[in-house]
Amino acid sequence: MHNLKRITFDPFVMGGNPCIRGMRVTVGAVVGLVAAGYSTADILKAYPYLEAEDVQEALAYAAWRAAEIELPLATA
Repeated sequence: MHNLKRITFDPFVMGGNPCIRGMRVTVGAVVGLVAAGYSTADILKAYPYLEAEDVQEALAYAAWRAAEIELPLATA
């Protein structure tokens, strides 16, 4: 995924986990909130320094990471 503008990786921030714009909010935290039923509006209320685009890009990143990849099986 080459179009990530809001997802950052820094080994000194949250152990190098993917974060939102260098802040200490991980993609996993945002995606977890969505999975728990929180709306984008709920998340933005809880984290007022985030933007709706941050939530959307976190979901896009998670979908990309979870994408199925078919690999051929090795034959003996």
